[in-house]
Amino acid sequence: MKLIIKPRSPKSRKFPITLDFAPRTPDEIRVEDVKNAIAKKLPQFYPDRQRLTVDGPTATDKPVGLEVGKTLADYNLKDGDAVTFKDLGPQISWRTVFLVEYGGPLVIHPIFYYLQQFWYGKTFEHSQMQTVTLWMVLLHFLKREYETVFVHRFSHGTMPLRNLFKNSAHYHILSGFNLAYFVYGPWNATAERSDLLVYGCIALFAFAELSNYATHVTLRNLRPPGTRIRKIPRGYGFNLVSCPNYFFETIAWIAVALLTQSWATYLFLAVATGQMYIWAVQKHKNYRKEFSDYPRGRKAMFPFIA
Repeated sequence: MKLIIKPRSPKSRKFPITLDFAPRTPDEIRVEDVKNAIAKKLPQFYPDRQRLTVDGPTATDKPVGLEVGKTLADYNLKDGDAVTFKDLGPQISWRTVFLVEYGGPLVIHPIFYYLQQFWYGKTFEHSQMQTVTLWMVLLHFLKREYETVFVHRFSHGTMPLRNLFKNSAHYHILSGFNLAYFVYGPWNATAERSDLLVYGCIALFAFAELSNYATHVTLRNLRPPGTRIRKIPRGYGFNLVSCPNYFFETIAWIAVALLTQSWATYLFLAVATGQMYIWAVQKHKNYRKEFSDYPRGRKAMFPFIA
């Protein structure tokens, strides 16, 4: 079978190219075989950098993306048909992205906490609230780093390198410089919090972080290593919402916000919760679209609400 790879951009000088898979038939050729064949001819376009599409059934339909694991026959492709190629640009692994994102606050918070003279022009003794907040933030992002290395399994291996800077800004600026500068400043050195509030926030934070971790383990166990299998998540948290991991993370940051009582923390809480809710709604819709038996009573992120 021969397959023509045409460019999405009419200015491309490297395409079209023709791939010859003889004597194999369309039902014997997988999408990854096509990507590997393209990379063999043009090494700069490694498989993760490629997006392959075919035209929809009608002229008004959107192009259909070719998914790894499926065959050409799944898309009704025959000998001599064409597939459209798009260069996604330089890629970086999602694992690396997460390590960079979460690593920012782990560096930024101690710098503001310990280098007082540099940031605030004087030294002072931190309040209990400031010290407890530091450890909450560090434990949160250390847990994130641990999960990135040992827990998460990624359905998509890479993302465009250019997105690294946009994604990191959320963590490095909002939960990094923003929180650290305003929470650890001298104006909070005399901030007093009752023992009930301090230990209540610690307990709420611990509950939320452990619950969040449990949901991540549940998601990990749904996908065997090296596969892209998708199943309906069930169990703790998932019986009420599609994304309990986002719900529990929101609770963790509510605990930090209640402890600090800082507008900077409330700002990060609002932005982070809003973004997680957008993700949750999208995932909720995808679950309901993909699984006909998906539980109808579940909400996206907030139990019994939304």
